[in-house]
Amino acid sequence: MASEEQTQHIESMTEGAPSRAILKFAIPLILGYLLQQTYLIIDTVIVGRCIGVGALAAVGASSSIMFLIMGFCNGSCAGFAIPVAQAFGAGDYRKMRCYVSNAMRIALMLAIVITLLSCFLCNKILQMVNTPKDVFDDAYIFLFLQFCAIPFTIAYNLLSGQIRALGNSKQPFYFLIASSVLNILLDIVFILLCGMGVEGAGIATLLSQVFASLLCWWFIKRHMTILVPKGDERQFDNKKISILLNNGVPMGLQFSITSIGIIMLQSANNALGTVYVASFTAAIRIKYLFTCVLENIGVAMATYCGQNLGAKKLSRIKTGINDAMWLMLAYFAITVAIIYPFADNMMMLFVNGNEQDVILNAARLMRISNWFYPALGILVILRYSIQGLGYSNLSMMSGVMEMIARCGVSIWLVPILAWTGICYADPVAWIMADIFLIPAYFWLIKRLRKQLG
Repeated sequence: MASEEQTQHIESMTEGAPSRAILKFAIPLILGYLLQQTYLIIDTVIVGRCIGVGALAAVGASSSIMFLIMGFCNGSCAGFAIPVAQAFGAGDYRKMRCYVSNAMRIALMLAIVITLLSCFLCNKILQMVNTPKDVFDDAYIFLFLQFCAIPFTIAYNLLSGQIRALGNSKQPFYFLIASSVLNILLDIVFILLCGMGVEGAGIATLLSQVFASLLCWWFIKRHMTILVPKGDERQFDNKKISILLNNGVPMGLQFSITSIGIIMLQSANNALGTVYVASFTAAIRIKYLFTCVLENIGVAMATYCGQNLGAKKLSRIKTGINDAMWLMLAYFAITVAIIYPFADNMMMLFVNGNEQDVILNAARLMRISNWFYPALGILVILRYSIQGLGYSNLSMMSGVMEMIARCGVSIWLVPILAWTGICYADPVAWIMADIFLIPAYFWLIKRLRKQLG
């Protein structure tokens, strides 16, 4: 059983009003990602204004590659947390710790293999996505340093995911604050004071990831020892390894499959020239600032559904999903009131006012995407809920739909419509994923109703 001190750091999502439980869990997640995206914006502002548009394009040219690789790593770690949340919801703490120890084994192997392969293939990867020659060298330096940070990014996502599986989303948020502040301070030191280029931004990111992962490890060892395996709980368990992989790998592949379409889109956009690469980079920085709220309502649903499935409360799962949909629609109305009138002003954060082509292109992408945020909201809520219920293969198929849509836009629409095709790529992908997820969700609820009686 957990000690009194530890119960202050864990919380069950199987009791009380579903909307309150979801919001209470989601708000620290949202604040954490807003903070993270704010840092990325500040980082981009420093790069774009202090180094130049070329450096901004260099950072952006590799963004889809990082999404491919880190999407698999982060998605897998999120999947590894699902059996932990289910065991916690069922009150089986010994089983929970067995999952923790075996998840750490898998994560260690992932970190070693993916880091070595990524660093070795860095040059070829940038060539594959048509990185403009004038920014290739800077893009290589930045991407290589990002790859070096992979082990620590995996460690942070694994450990923070296990903390969240027990209902605590606040502590990882505090650690994000600390690491983001450190990252910004290091950016100032390396870029502004030491005169380093994009390598300064890369080193700052690497060191901040190390710091965040160490904070998570310290917190678990000090305040959440209920998660620390002991005795035979540390043993290799083939059955639990299989369950972890069945949850983690499809989630990782879902992000990677999705990012294949994003890479295709990035490649098509890179071929349009440096101005469009810079426009895309500026737009996605602001877009992620807004969409991360939707994304983290979805992330909250994974833990919510996982814990309630462990407690065998199907009706509560359905109520929670409905409440999440209403929260999403309320947030959509707020975004329209902000993005539509102020998109151009937001883009001027990254470049000087005389870079009108970059500003207009980026603002147009923001406005078009904004009208389709409800489609994204439905996607993330259903996708993460399905994952939390243990059916990661279904959510992976939604990633396949997104990939097909983005590849189709890259191959057919971008050559014809150029930047306009880029602007509609995400909305088309979101709608395609929803076409699969909506019937899949109703089928799954019907299946679980039969299983749980």
